[in-house]
Amino acid sequence: MNRIHCLIVDDEAIAREIIESHLNKIDNVHIVASCSNAVEAFNEINNHHIDLVFLDINMPEISGISFAKSINRDIRIIFTTAYRDYAVEGFELQAVDYLLKPISFVRLQKGLQNYFDIYHNAIQIETTAEEAEVLDFMFVRSERKMIKIDFADIIYIESLGDYLKLHLTEKTVVTRETISAIEGKLPKPLFMRIHRSFIISITSIQSFTNEHITIDNTALPISRSYKKEVLQQLEKY
Repeated sequence: MNRIHCLIVDDEAIAREIIESHLNKIDNVHIVASCSNAVEAFNEINNHHIDLVFLDINMPEISGISFAKSINRDIRIIFTTAYRDYAVEGFELQAVDYLLKPISFVRLQKGLQNYFDIYHNAIQIETTAEEAEVLDFMFVRSERKMIKIDFADIIYIESLGDYLKLHLTEKTVVTRETISAIEGKLPKPLFMRIHRSFIISITSIQSFTNEHITIDNTALPISRSYKKEVLQQLEKY
């Protein structure tokens, strides 16, 4: 089975880590390097064979658009960004796909399959049955019905005894479930337990200290039992 050689280029460490985590689940993909800027990426392209680049658009100094215009057209691009505004320009460069952050495994898998279908002899992506079932949403019971919750909409989750309050981008949802049970349903690269009563979306963090994380303009406490693990994780970014 032929493998494709991928390059990840993004100035945000957490974004690179999420893409890398997703790609590591796919057997016929090899990550050549993960770069924080275009200069590092140019060096990798000059020294290694690259088939496909997962490329952030909004980067300092050299943007993803400028970078894409300057490399060999045989190297294909999947753009990754938090902004929809660049979609037209991205596709004008014949990008394979355009992924909006935070990027779920299922959405990345679809973009990668587009690449295989067009450029790589229609090879099917190989994943285990368990990995193939990874979704970018879950259902919770609230108000006598099951409500779909997109992971990208979750800001933080608060435990209130026997109930949980899910703070979402547009609303809050209350469900009768334990915080440990809900934690097991969430994708680990995107969420972090900081307290026995709080789980947060890492991409929604506004600021943090050794004692608190500010998210959605609310200071949430980091408990003593989680502090070491939380701070070690945050220092990576």
